[in-house]
Amino acid sequence: MTTLRTIPKPKKGEYPPYSRIYMELLQDDGLVLQHMKDNFIKIKKFIYGLPEEMLYHRYAEGKWSIKEILVHIIDDERIFAYRALRYARFDKTELNGFEQDDYAFYSDADQRSLENIFEEYEAVRNATIAMFNGFPEEAFMRDGTSVGNINNRTVRALAYHIAGHELRHIKIIKERYLNMATDTGVI
Repeated sequence: MTTLRTIPKPKKGEYPPYSRIYMELLQDDGLVLQHMKDNFIKIKKFIYGLPEEMLYHRYAEGKWSIKEILVHIIDDERIFAYRALRYARFDKTELNGFEQDDYAFYSDADQRSLENIFEEYEAVRNATIAMFNGFPEEAFMRDGTSVGNINNRTVRALAYHIAGHELRHIKIIKERYLNMATDTGVI
């Protein structure tokens, strides 16, 4: 088994202010790749423990179902991993944002089986971890921008964004969909 590298947690200024909510959910131990690996397993177990009807629940009109949230996590991870690849390879071309609500709507997540969703989730997660694990050390402080040159991030901040974004959505599922109290560890 490949040893997962440590990636120091990004400092303020390496990511846009809105990403702070994701950074705060992660420990400052440098083990973000290990957390991604472990959290995937925990999340899969947690979601499979929910009643089937809960996967289609929306806590309010216009909100996503739990299946749509899972596919959103996958889509977001793909997009932010792609940004990390571009920045790590020193590609300074500005990147566009994406409309998450359109992605969720057109995903047809509620028509997919949970097995199919988690098969994709695992494939994307493994690719993300392998990519970050293979970057040269100097790549982690490279940066780039998206969305009108206002959202600047370092490569290492993108790794933490991916991991924290996932945790944020699981916390929302627990609090708003299941009315469960959450601890600071989220999972």
